[in-house]
Amino acid sequence: MQGKIIKGIAGFYYVQTKESGLYECKAKGIFRKEKIKPLVGDNVELSVTDEAKKTGNVDEILPRKNTLIRPAVANIDQVLVIFAAASPKPNLNLLDRFLVSMDRQGVPAVICFNKQDCVESEERTQLKRIYENSGCQVLFTCARTGEGIADIRNILEGKTTAVAGPSGVGKSSMVNLLAPDAQMETGEISRKIDRGKHTTRHSEILPIGTDTFICDTPGFSSLAVWDMEKEELKECFHEFAKYEGQCRFLGCTHTHEPGCAVKEALEAGDISPERYRNYTEMYTELKEKRRY
Repeated sequence: MQGKIIKGIAGFYYVQTKESGLYECKAKGIFRKEKIKPLVGDNVELSVTDEAKKTGNVDEILPRKNTLIRPAVANIDQVLVIFAAASPKPNLNLLDRFLVSMDRQGVPAVICFNKQDCVESEERTQLKRIYENSGCQVLFTCARTGEGIADIRNILEGKTTAVAGPSGVGKSSMVNLLAPDAQMETGEISRKIDRGKHTTRHSEILPIGTDTFICDTPGFSSLAVWDMEKEELKECFHEFAKYEGQCRFLGCTHTHEPGCAVKEALEAGDISPERYRNYTEMYTELKEKRRY
């Protein structure tokens, strides 16, 4: 029998089948031996051990369309990455690291700034300007009032979307609006440290329409970009692409070389200084990595 893993907790995998509903399964020992971990989103072959109790074993993981490491999910069409426009203030360096990670894994990302009611229109315009040439669609929402949720639904329709973002940005509240039956626990902002509590502790796929699913994932507070070479990083900043071949030196890294078309565009205001600053910081990290 075939099914899809919709939730995994403490070594148990909950597999949804079209024929017979939901089964609580364990993964066969061969997976552990071969160091393969079943992921939420995996399409699998399972064998039933007790039909009355709806239990079984995951026997085989079918070929994956893609695999994300963080968040750890499989067979995703896109990622909706949610940051708060304020409270907490958006960490754009963290956002850019996430976008680089998704770009490296070939998964399209949609940026959602929640809590738009907490900022003035000028601040929303500034956030949109920063990411308008990043290759990502930028949306603004307010989970508290429901504003912008219709736009989110349009983006998600007919796709399996991983919902990701730091804790405390209203991610679980957004999931509650999109999937009212999920009854997700919503967190509160810790006033002491100005970041949210981790209310989602596992990934879970939730149906929200015909052939439309969202995968809620645990929050994250840091991301490294060490799984790539420094020369590859510029390919993840899509606003640089139009200037390729215009720099004085072949293979320009857009960091310190003279005659760099990207730096000229930066000075002209055609490239976001926030994005460029995050690029150079990540480039330096990757460069330093080579020393160890």
